[in-house]
Amino acid sequence: MNAVIDHLLGAPAWLVYVVVGLVVFAEDALFVGFVLPGETLAILGGATASLGHTHLTAVMAIVVVAAVVGDSVGYEVGRLGGPRLLTLPLLRRHESRLQDAQDVVRRRGGPAIFLGRWTAFFRAVTPALAGLSRMPYRTFLPWNALGGLAWGAAAVTAGYVAGVSYQRVEKWLGAGAAGVVVAVAAVALVVWQVRKRRHARNAGTPA
Repeated sequence: MNAVIDHLLGAPAWLVYVVVGLVVFAEDALFVGFVLPGETLAILGGATASLGHTHLTAVMAIVVVAAVVGDSVGYEVGRLGGPRLLTLPLLRRHESRLQDAQDVVRRRGGPAIFLGRWTAFFRAVTPALAGLSRMPYRTFLPWNALGGLAWGAAAVTAGYVAGVSYQRVEKWLGAGAAGVVVAVAAVALVVWQVRKRRHARNAGTPA
């Protein structure tokens, strides 16, 4: 598994930026966090910066912006979807946890948005629950931005400090999340290789 991660770390910088940004965004905007924690990719992005393959500032900026924008989209999904959103098969299995999370959002308001950012489940559902609960966006946005900035900086810095040590990432995130890194890395590598070979074939074809 280390070999696959090492290959992703050696992939073009733009591919690392795109994969990290998309997963962090989708985690909150589209409930992808139930399957793929954005924290995993944020830490991996920090690891690429520790190798000098990407820029630490760029990775951190992409993660923070993707987190804040993803939460804002998740907020709109909850606001527009309303209570029927909770009837989706993906969410129905977590009914009791969702009820608890919604109660926390209603009672705590803005601070619940910040605190929800630090747990994978709550990170995936809190923005939508805030929109569903009709929390004013002027209240949601500052806490969302603060949480995205703090979480993004912490996750990317953790990856930067860990470097390419798979064992450290596995210890922090658990074997399941670390295995997801391998899956994402494999998919990204396949796409990159296919595009590279297609470009080479097209370049070698006479006009």
